[in-house]
Amino acid sequence: MAELPQDVVDEAERLTRLARDAVDESEAAAYERERASMLAEHDFTARIREEDDTLVLHPEEWVEDGVIRVERIEDVDRGIEVSLAGAGDPDDWDAVEEHNAAVVDAVAAEAGEIHAENARAFADFMGNHYAKRIERATADELQEFLDEYYPRNAWPSDEQRAVIAQSLELAFDAAKTEMPEFTAVRR
Repeated sequence: MAELPQDVVDEAERLTRLARDAVDESEAAAYERERASMLAEHDFTARIREEDDTLVLHPEEWVEDGVIRVERIEDVDRGIEVSLAGAGDPDDWDAVEEHNAAVVDAVAAEAGEIHAENARAFADFMGNHYAKRIERATADELQEFLDEYYPRNAWPSDEQRAVIAQSLELAFDAAKTEMPEFTAVRR
């Protein structure tokens, strides 16, 4: 029995978080359909276990009429649980840093050093404070970065401050995801 590939698990989590942060119901539904379609290619399905805020991915064969049938479960290890609460898995810090560094490198190649320095500051914030990839940042985390971390820890130049919003957009573009909306860049 084949396991679900890690990149599919990661993408299912990303789509779930995008659906939760979506501004309207149709946008959320589109992300959920994309997740369902991707998982169906592997004969898996997803549900959210509300009591502990966990994304549960499991084989479709376990389900009948929308209910998991315990008698159909031969190997519980085929099910995958991803916590949607908290900061993420600190054991994945090296993988997060490697991914975020690649995003920073892509920003540097696309837009130059000033934007790369801003992207690096954001990568450091996401990795060190949340153990998360850049593209998994929520609107609240983005706002926290802009309001608290960036002015106090990045020591940005006036030139960097002037382009921080554009730098963040470039980082999200390099990570191939849409940037969450935030209120404003406060100075």
